[in-house]
Amino acid sequence: MNARTIGTALAGLALVAAGWAGWGWGGVALAAGGIVMWMLLHFNRLVKVLQRASKRPVGFCDSAVMLNAKLQPGVNLLHVIALTRALGEALSPKDEEPEVFRWTDAGASSVTCEFREGRLVRWQLLRPGEGAEGAAVERSAAER
Repeated sequence: MNARTIGTALAGLALVAAGWAGWGWGGVALAAGGIVMWMLLHFNRLVKVLQRASKRPVGFCDSAVMLNAKLQPGVNLLHVIALTRALGEALSPKDEEPEVFRWTDAGASSVTCEFREGRLVRWQLLRPGEGAEGAAVERSAAER
């Protein structure tokens, strides 16, 4: 568990406690209903993103250059999957930090993303060129 998960749980508990202190059982029901609605909205987004991703090939994106321009440090893996509308090609061993995924477009340009604790920390755009390596552009959270 990281601090964000613990903080979210504590905020939910504080909301329920404030509901109890302010309006009794009605406040608890209102706070719990709000929390359940929030969880259902997030679950609905997760399912929709994964439905769209299931209809495309693994590791494919429309434009690697546009994906590179849209990426920002700190976004989660679900956000990147929503941008590409495809699951990334896993380059790292399963359940091992950092997680590394690659998305490639039809022109053989690719973006390799590194995630730590589910958050984007570094990414690299590789474009095919005349040389053997091609051109590489790397960006990380430290640059922003």
